[in-house]
Amino acid sequence: MALLRLLLPRGLRASLGRRLPLGPAGCRRLSATSARPDARPPRAATMEQPGAGGINPSEDENVSRKEISEEFEMDTVDSLIDMPFATVDIKDACEITDVPKIKLKINKQNECIKSDQIKKRKRKGEDNQPNYFLSIPITNKEITKGIKILQNEIIQQDERLAKAMVSDGSLHVTLLVMQLLNEDEVNIGIDALLELKPFIEEILQGKHLTLAFQGIGTFGNQVGFVKLVEGDDINRLLKIAETAKRTFHEKGVKVGDDRSFKPHLTFMKLSKSPWLRKNGVKKIDPELYEKFLSHKFGEEMLHRVDLCSMQKKKQSNGYYHCESSIMVGKKPIGIQDLINEALHQERMRLKSKVKQIKELLLKPEIQANIRRELFGERLINNISGNDVDFSMTLT
Repeated sequence: MALLRLLLPRGLRASLGRRLPLGPAGCRRLSATSARPDARPPRAATMEQPGAGGINPSEDENVSRKEISEEFEMDTVDSLIDMPFATVDIKDACEITDVPKIKLKINKQNECIKSDQIKKRKRKGEDNQPNYFLSIPITNKEITKGIKILQNEIIQQDERLAKAMVSDGSLHVTLLVMQLLNEDEVNIGIDALLELKPFIEEILQGKHLTLAFQGIGTFGNQVGFVKLVEGDDINRLLKIAETAKRTFHEKGVKVGDDRSFKPHLTFMKLSKSPWLRKNGVKKIDPELYEKFLSHKFGEEMLHRVDLCSMQKKKQSNGYYHCESSIMVGKKPIGIQDLINEALHQERMRLKSKVKQIKELLLKPEIQANIRRELFGERLINNISGNDVDFSMTLT
C-alpha cells in the first residue's frame, strides 16, 4: 500500500488522505460502498448467517484488523483500475514533462530563426554590394613602370606583401561604382555609358584632360594608392564623375554611396589576400613607401572610359572584363582603334535594337496581329477555342 501511495499523483494522494479515516493499522479505512459501488456492505458476512435471526455484534467485533486492511487495499486497487488515469504513464501523472524534447524543439526553432537572420543579413549585404564600375585605364608605360618600381621596393622590405600588389594590367582610376545584377541591367548600364559620352565631351569642350600622378596615400593603412595632383583637370574629372552618377541613376541603376568621390590609383590592398591578416600583417607601414612620398609617376590623358565587371574573369593582359567603352577627348588614335570603336558602337546599337524588338513582340496586340497575318481570320477563329499560346514561340 505504501508503494501504491508513492505511485499515485500528489493531488490524488492528498484527496484520498482527506476522505479516508485512519484505521488501527495506520491505513485509511474505506467503506466497501465508497470503494466499490457494486460490492455488498462489509458486514454482510457476519450480519446474516444461516439460521440467524438478526445482528450478531460479537462476530462483528471479531473481524480482524488485518482482514479489514487487506480488503481495503484490494478494493482500493480494484477501484483505481477503473479510474480514467489508470492507463496514464506514471511520469505524466506525476507532472513530469518531457523537458528535453521541448527544449530540443525550442533550440531548433531558435537555430532556424538565427539562420534566417544571418541569411537576411548576407542577402542585405549582397544587395548593396557593387559589382561593376566605370574605369579610366592607365596606358602610360611611364606610370606603370614607376609603380612597378614602388611595388618591388615594398616587397624587398616585406616579401609577404607581394600578395597584396595590383598587377600592371589592372591599374586604373575608378570613376563610379554600381550594381548590375543581370543581362538586362548590364544593357541598361551600356546605354547609360553611351549617353554619357556627349556630356563628357561638353565638359571637356575640346580640351585635353590630363591626370598627373605624384605621391603616396592610404585608406586606413589598408589600401595604398598614388595621388592625383590637384588642379583644374581634377576639378573637371570630379564634374565628369558627378555627371556619370546622375546619368546612371536616371536610368535606374543602383550607383555607389554618397561619400565624396576621391580619384586615386590603387597599387596595393591588403584585402587581396586574407592570408596576410592571419600572419600578422594588419596594416601598411608608412616606412615601406617613404622614398616615394614626393615621387612623380607621370601623366595619363583621358581618352577612354570602360564599363567593367569586378567579378567576371579578367582579360589576358590582366585588365578587367569590359562590357563597353566610349572614346573621349582628343588623344590621337590609330586606324585600328577607330575600326574597333566603330564595330563596338554598331554592336551596341544592334543589341539595343534586338531588345526593343523582343519587348515589342511580347505585347498582346502585336501577337494578335501576327496570328492574323500568319493564319488568317478563319483559322484564328478555329484555334481560339483550343487556347493555343503563341507567346512561347515568339519569345
